[in-house]
Amino acid sequence: MELVPRKRLELFSGRAHPELAREVADHLQVKLGELTLREFSDGEIYSRFDQSVRGKDIFLLQSHAGPVNDSIFEQLIMVDAAKRASAKRITAVCPYYGYSRQDRKASGREPITAKLVADLFKAAGADRIISVDLHSGQIQGFFDGPVDHLTATQVLTDYLRAQDVGDLVIVAPDAGRVKVAERYAQKLQAGLAVVHKSRPKGTANVVNALNVVGDVAGKCCVIVDDMIDTAGTVTAAADLLLGRGASDVWVMATHPILSGPAIKRLTDSSISRVIVTNTLPLSGDRLVDKIEVVSIAKVIADAIAAVFEDGSVSELFHGDNLS
Repeated sequence: MELVPRKRLELFSGRAHPELAREVADHLQVKLGELTLREFSDGEIYSRFDQSVRGKDIFLLQSHAGPVNDSIFEQLIMVDAAKRASAKRITAVCPYYGYSRQDRKASGREPITAKLVADLFKAAGADRIISVDLHSGQIQGFFDGPVDHLTATQVLTDYLRAQDVGDLVIVAPDAGRVKVAERYAQKLQAGLAVVHKSRPKGTANVVNALNVVGDVAGKCCVIVDDMIDTAGTVTAAADLLLGRGASDVWVMATHPILSGPAIKRLTDSSISRVIVTNTLPLSGDRLVDKIEVVSIAKVIADAIAAVFEDGSVSELFHGDNLS
């Protein structure tokens, strides 16, 4: 008897950002899989698939939203459960990859936690990782298996084109984002500027914006970054740009972490518009008037479909082409 295997895609969501998972499922025209997730009284996480995943191509979507450690560990438990339930292939979809900023040793006796997280996913049984706009491209090398590093550039540049901004300058908030800012500027045929910033040694979430390289006088400046955490970098850069004669300042980022004083800083700042994607959940008092959210769901859905069909993702979606 000859059996012809039939490929079967199943998409499951953790509890960190189910809204994004439902939107991705709608683009894929599939139903989210049934999964039980709950906690014991001491905080331990329990996971069980409520349907058979044997022999299936499993995609487990969980953005590492705060509490970051809970989100990561919940996804690891989901991966382990899928492996022990005989899934054929397990892909961890992490729109926002936690600990991505700890990708190197900046001084002695520090961890490289981004590598540790990659090792944990491998040990749990993940065969592949899909993520969006990693803090640095080198994180792809921390995984032993395939990594699909997607980018939000297309949806963000499409947003800017639709606004029909006149004299536009793309601004890199630091030296590490210059190449990405160059790509934005090329796509939009806009000017380019760079903010020189420094961080006092031994401090966290403290930024000093020192100077601007480029012509920003009388122009609308759009600061592009991969994430907004406490908003110290972008607010300091905005003040500096306006001091150099910029007519308006917008901020554009993929991941709206918005922790600690971020919302108050953005509300009180001279920034007129903050454009982010929905890789992380935003609701309630965190979704202030200045913030506009564009969806990254179709980019993620297209990548999942490509991986399911032939195991490869088009270069159009890869962040590798932005650096």
